[in-house]
Amino acid sequence: MKQLLRKFYPSLYVDEISEIPLDLLKKRGIQGLIIDLDNTIAPWDQPTVTQSAERWLKKAKNDGFKIFLVSNSTTSRVNYFMESLGIPGISMAQKPRRGSFRKALESMDLNYNQVTVIGDQIFTDVLGGNRLNLHTILVNPINRKEFFFTRLVRLVEKFVMKRFLQWFNKTE
Repeated sequence: MKQLLRKFYPSLYVDEISEIPLDLLKKRGIQGLIIDLDNTIAPWDQPTVTQSAERWLKKAKNDGFKIFLVSNSTTSRVNYFMESLGIPGISMAQKPRRGSFRKALESMDLNYNQVTVIGDQIFTDVLGGNRLNLHTILVNPINRKEFFFTRLVRLVEKFVMKRFLQWFNKTE
């Protein structure tokens, strides 16, 4: 059971993307960032990236990180952000399936141990990255107002995280 739960647990958990220490990622040998769009760098219902995310993305680019958006969102939405941010990406990614993550790795021309996945959902971003043994970072969702189905998923995510922390803090 613990092995199964490990697939849902991120390597790092922070409040928002701007709190991710880029220097620490560099020290780990990370050169590429696969980043979710909705509720990770932009509210799911807005056409703009948050100011703090925009500053962080700019710094990441300036520090030499390769960045790739991987989103389950629509093609028109992802294309809009790809163009406005100057970042390549994949829409309708079907996360947590591995295909979109592999395409991102191939596009960035990086190995698995050189890439971090950053997103706000355990069952899409973290699970998808962990299925390929990628370093994963979970952020809190930007917008608390979400679709009904997403709210249900968040309840299950909360349970999984709580259970994981209970089990692993007792034995490790």
